[in-house]
Amino acid sequence: MENPKFDAPVAVLTAGNEEISIQDVRACTDFLLKKWPGRRGDKHREALQAWSDVSDGKKPAAIARRAFTAAARDAGVLLR
Repeated sequence: MENPKFDAPVAVLTAGNEEISIQDVRACTDFLLKKWPGRRGDKHREALQAWSDVSDGKKPAAIARRAFTAAARDAGVLLR
């Protein structure tokens, strides 16, 4: 699987209040599946679906970035 880079990184807070920068689809997926500190609601599911679509080559990485940003904002972990 390719690992498309985001045009601009997404800064988020981990459960331990550490700031990390998500710069590509693989890091986005890892955070969504293993490190997600917020609630896993509709926006989280939409971000996972966007990741799947990008991984399957159906959509560009910008779609996953946009969905991830929306999910992080919804969970209160988005910075900047």
